[in-house]
Amino acid sequence: MGKALMESALGAQWQTLPPALQAHYQARDNRDEGVLSIEFPAPMHPILWLLRGLGALLHRRGCELDATVEKRMDVDGRQHWCRRVRMEDGHEMIFRSQWVLLADNRLIEFVNRFLGLQMRVEVIDGQLHYHGEHFILQLGKHRLRLPEALLGHTSIVETALDDTRFTMDFRLTHPLFGQIYRYHGLFHTRA
Repeated sequence: MGKALMESALGAQWQTLPPALQAHYQARDNRDEGVLSIEFPAPMHPILWLLRGLGALLHRRGCELDATVEKRMDVDGRQHWCRRVRMEDGHEMIFRSQWVLLADNRLIEFVNRFLGLQMRVEVIDGQLHYHGEHFILQLGKHRLRLPEALLGHTSIVETALDDTRFTMDFRLTHPLFGQIYRYHGLFHTRA
């Protein structure tokens, strides 16, 4: 078994990542189980509906929804994520993505063949921090950088609660409108 994608991205910082987060990002296939809350202001709904059509984000609100995240590594070094969220009405929403490792603590999360988000990762005081840098438009072998100002700045913070549980907090903040999207939850990893 090779290195976990996040271990490669973090380099020496991987050793400072708490066990719950190392388990979450392990190289072998695994599954996280927990609850997820999704928040956004009402005017965002039409935009989220369009983004959902592109495979990005979830366009329905909810509080402490049952959620699972399955991850598997591919032979080409990509990590595949499949998030399943059970809405309050019983409808299951699925959000898939692929992660690609870059150099210098960076990775891209692609939500489809063409659209991705480039992020820089680092460990700060035992927490894993993602800093969105720009959106990516993949056209064949070419990657065009799109400024975050189009949709907003992304940030994620993951915090271990103990050796098996962790929280995650994703926020999308627009320079003019403030926080326009957030999902956050509590999970534990099963191998």
